[in-house]
Order: sequence, then C-alpha cells, then structure tokens
Amino acid sequence: MAMNLGHQIGTLSGNQIPTDFSTGEQPSSATASTSAVWRAPSGNLRSNSPQETVSPPMLTPPLTPRSAGDWSHLINLPTLRPDLSAACQAYATEEAGTAEWKEGGRKEEKKEVPVFVMMPLDSVSNGNTVNRKKAMNASLHALKSAGVEGIMIDVWWGLVEREAPGCYNWGGYTEILDMANKHGLRVQAVMSFHQCGGNVGDSCTIPLPKWVREEMEKDPDLAYTDQWGRRNYEYVSLGCDSLPVLKGRSPVQCYADFMRAFKDHFKHLLGHTVMEIQVGMGPAGELRYPSYPEENGTWKFPGIGAFQCYDKYMLNSLKAVAEAAGKPEWGGTGPTDAGHYNSWPEDTPFFKKDGGGWNSHYGEFFLSWYSRMLIEHGEQILLSATSVFKDTGVKISVKVAGIHWHYGTRSHAPELTAGYYNTRFRDGYLAIAQMLARYGAVFNFTCLEMRDHEQPQDALCAPEKLVRQVALATKEAQVALAGENALPRHDESAHEQILQASSLNIDGSMHEREMCAFTYLRMNPSLFQPDNWRRFVAFVKKMKEGKDGRRCWEQVEREAEYFVNATKPFVQEAALALLH
Repeated sequence: MAMNLGHQIGTLSGNQIPTDFSTGEQPSSATASTSAVWRAPSGNLRSNSPQETVSPPMLTPPLTPRSAGDWSHLINLPTLRPDLSAACQAYATEEAGTAEWKEGGRKEEKKEVPVFVMMPLDSVSNGNTVNRKKAMNASLHALKSAGVEGIMIDVWWGLVEREAPGCYNWGGYTEILDMANKHGLRVQAVMSFHQCGGNVGDSCTIPLPKWVREEMEKDPDLAYTDQWGRRNYEYVSLGCDSLPVLKGRSPVQCYADFMRAFKDHFKHLLGHTVMEIQVGMGPAGELRYPSYPEENGTWKFPGIGAFQCYDKYMLNSLKAVAEAAGKPEWGGTGPTDAGHYNSWPEDTPFFKKDGGGWNSHYGEFFLSWYSRMLIEHGEQILLSATSVFKDTGVKISVKVAGIHWHYGTRSHAPELTAGYYNTRFRDGYLAIAQMLARYGAVFNFTCLEMRDHEQPQDALCAPEKLVRQVALATKEAQVALAGENALPRHDESAHEQILQASSLNIDGSMHEREMCAFTYLRMNPSLFQPDNWRRFVAFVKKMKEGKDGRRCWEQVEREAEYFVNATKPFVQEAALALLH
C-alpha cells in the first residue's frame, strides 16, 4: 500500500552528517556516488557495521587467478554487439528559448540552469488516477509562481501496462500532464521500467507488470542473481535483453513498445510541454546493476555491494567471451573472493589495495566484460528511444548513480559491483559519457548537494571529487550534463553546493559551460514549510542567474519575499492538502 507524503518525510529525510574527515588514502580523481540513504553514524562506521554476521557461505572456485603470464591481450575483448555502433544516430534537439547546446556541451546563449522538481513516487495511484489531485494542482501552481521550469514524474511500467502485454492505461498521467500544460510547466517524463520499492527513498511499492512477474516466476533466471542465489526482481536481467522471454517479446522490445505508446498518446504535448524523456535502464531508473539492494536489509551503507552476474543468461555470455579469449576457465562464474554486500574493500582478496584481484589480468578481464555488458544494455535502449522520439523536439536523458562511498580507495569496490569500471587507475565514466554522446543523450548525475567533509571518515566518501570526475568526462565526450540532489535538503549550505556544482567551475576551461538542468528532489510537505519555501524560492532565483550572478543570499532572499507572498495561498493549500 502506498504511503502518503507525511510518511515519506520520515523516510526521505537524512540526519546531520559528521564533521570533517581526513583519509588515510587520498581519494583519486575517480568517481564517488550517492544513491545511499545516509544516517549519521555514532562514532566509527566500521565498528558499528555488523559486516561478518549472517555472512553467506563463501564459494571457492574460482578465486582470482594470479598467474604470472601476460594475459593483457585478453583485456581488449571484441565488442559484443558491433551492429550497435553502426546504428548510432545523433539525436539532440532543444526547443528555442531553453539552453541551446553546441559542440562540447557549451551553451550558445542563456546562462541560467533551469530547475525542475520531482513529483511524489505515488503521484498516480494503483487505480490509475491522480493521488491527492487538489494538492497536486495547488502545488503545480505554487511551483510555477516561484519560477520553477517544470516537473519530473515517473511513468511506471508496472502501472500503465500492468494487466496484459500491449494494454496501456495512461489514466492519471493524462491528468497530470494536462495540469502541467495548463500551469505552463515543462515535463521530464521518466520511463520507469523498474520496480518501486527496495531502494533509497522508495516510499511506496509498485512492482513490475503482473505478466512480467509471471514470466519471472516461471524462469527465475530472468531476475538478476548474486553468487549465493539471491534473486532481485527490481528489473529484468540485461542478460536476456534480446531474447523473446516476455510473452514472445524481448525486454528491449517491450521498452520500445511502451515508449512508442507513450509518444502516440501524448504526441500533442511533445516538444512544448513534455521536453525530456529520461529512459530507465536499471534499478531506481539508473544505468547500473542492483548491487546494493536495501530490501530486507540485504545491503546497508557503506557496504561494497555484490556482483549481479549469476543468472544463466549472464553466465552464458561470460562463458562465450572467456572461450573467445582463450581462457575458458574464467567463464564459469564471477569472482567468489569479493566479499559480501556489507564487506569493506580491505576485507576481501578481490578488492584489497595491495595484490587485489581487481588489478590482476583476470580482474581486468571480468570487469571489462561486466561493465561493457551494462554499456551495451544502455546502448540498445537508447537506440530504441532515439528512434521512437526522433523529430518530436524531445531530448533523451539517462541517469547514472552517484556511488561515492569508498571512492578514496584504490579499487572503488562499490562502483565496480554496480557496473562502473572506475578505479584509481581507470576512468569508468568516460566510456558511459561517450556512449551517451553517440546518441545526443544527456548525462544525468546525482549527489550534487553533498560535500566531502560531510561524509563518514572511514568510508572514504568523496562526492565532490566524484562530481568533478563526471564533469570532466562529459566535457571530454562533448555531452550535456544535468544533475540532481541525492537526498532531500532544504538548507542554504546544500543549495550553495548545488549552485557551485551546477556552474561547473571545475577548471579554467569550463567558464562557458554549465549544467543544462537541475532536478530537485522532491515535492513533499516539507518543501512548503515557510522557511524551506523561502529558501527554495531564493535558490531557484540564484539558479536562474547562473554563474554570472553576484548577489549574496541575503539580497536574493529579500527579493524572494515578493514571490513568497505572491504564492502564499497556493503554498498553504498545497501543504495542507499534501499532509492529508
């Protein structure tokens, strides 16, 4: 049963974070990410982490090979799907009046960073109607009056195509998009092909379509699987992307048909109200493996997570690639010495800094395959999305998770288990950015509100360094970058950090480049509390000024009082309606 927004506040709000930390190892210019709910630790996180209790039995074969021979020639494996590169299309259109991007991700005219606001996860009910319709209308009115550019809303596969293949019920989405159109708000529509529930901030449960779950019950290998046989039903395994396992269609065909049905139903809104399609590509809508599931307490921050490559479809792929590389003994299974979900890097033979398997020839072979499977998955879906929405005036975006914990280690273990082959010695985000650039898609990244010193000391978190690395990767790939905050924050410190991050003041060569958009998480009663609302209105005004803005927060907040007073009736109505 979906929880109301009053319950969401407790679920989504984070406590204050500890003070500065100094790390033993300096975080590299790799990546850090922040999809994790963060609770203030009492003292040392490591000592409080029951990492060795209820540890599943460890399998032995194969331990990471340490052969002295030179297997470096095996690392540059052949592309798994060479046809995809030939099928790439440039797809980047932007309506006049918004940011126009040139080569290199540079804006031609405007300096502002438009702000969007995420709608509640349960904006559409299980009965395909609008939840809290009165509150929704009042909230949209208030957001528009405050200068917000638009909204982001999840369009759930599990609601729209719930009962039968090809039977789409757009119900409440028609009403919400019409409301947005009436209020003059633009829409970022998320094609949410994942389950809602089991991830950070999930305040309601929306499973995959009924008929998809039926097929997964018949063939459990359609679900991602870890080395202990635990199945994850958040998202269909990418190992069967092209196989007709869902009532005669492949998962990628189902996603394409869904997007095509959306386009046909909302064609009158595309290009002027619906301006962006964010294509879900994994759990939480992110391009990643479900390596750190919170459901049933499987994973807890800041554990390293676990590889998700043990369903038969993934193992078949691994076996074929290993045999093609002349190392069939590497194709039977993934690493079995990589710890478990709540391990720390130095507790595992595979991820430890000195002599760890991640830095061996076998490790390079496995991680190259694992990450390339993920990128290829994204490429197949992007190929469909750009084809469906071609010539509609809609841009395509993809969300990448911000995994910032243990970023300061050499192996970057949590990023590796999620499918991002990013280590101290290798840039894993450039390959993703280059793939998105081939389709003109926007790279959407999270954790913009976080500062390094706010994070736990012993987990070597570094969200600022992660954002910097991603910004540099998107610059090199010449792809537009957009951002989100990972956790709800209403304080000026977080707003200031978002302003700094979105301005892309990374180095001297980025003075003409800013993020193309920022999406604020999330609309709830707390946002409309008087002090929070005043700060939010000032934040939106500062974002509109862009990096050329020179006014202090106090001056902007004084000017924001006009907007606060103007929107007061709508804000009060929205806050009361959302609470009830």
